[in-house]
Amino acid sequence: MSYQLSAVVADVELLREQTVDLDHAVLAALRQDFALLPVTPQLVQELTGGLPDFTPGEPSAAQPFELVLSPALERLLARWSRQGPVAYLEAEFAGGLGRQAAAVWLHGRVTFGPRYDDSFESPRPDWPINAALARLGAEPGRWIDPFAELGLHLERNTAGWLTHGRRGLSADYWDELAEEWEEQQSGDQQQPGRPGSVGDWGLP
Repeated sequence: MSYQLSAVVADVELLREQTVDLDHAVLAALRQDFALLPVTPQLVQELTGGLPDFTPGEPSAAQPFELVLSPALERLLARWSRQGPVAYLEAEFAGGLGRQAAAVWLHGRVTFGPRYDDSFESPRPDWPINAALARLGAEPGRWIDPFAELGLHLERNTAGWLTHGRRGLSADYWDELAEEWEEQQSGDQQQPGRPGSVGDWGLP
């Protein structure tokens, strides 16, 4: 099963304040009072006044993101970060193989990354997205890493996150649905599985 992510993640109040007047901004709830802003071509154009540009070929350590972070977009993220840390995250996986990249801005400048990984040979906390989320202030919990702890595994693409945000779903809605289903069933029936993980992300 495939997974794709292109999003800004930050404190929910920070993102709400910065996007309240935008037509193409949809905020999706994560755990720990964070929110995810799916980055779409329409949003980039609204934020910067220009169409987005994309990296020719596959992203790499030299060019970590598929989306080219234009000077206008970088200035915008830097400005938002004067209110608190802001991360831009990308990931793409299919058949257990893939890549991820992340950068963090704080106090108007890049303080982490951009960092890219497609081998995942380093310890899990050092993977780009986990490392970025830790710098946002994500706290450890019952899930295996910050990626799963905040709920970034719940939707598998931008369309899913847009629906998540527009429907006002919580980051725990899969658990809530499972609990509701379990209450309605007899003891002979099993609770449905949690949403599938990306690679081995998910519960320990």
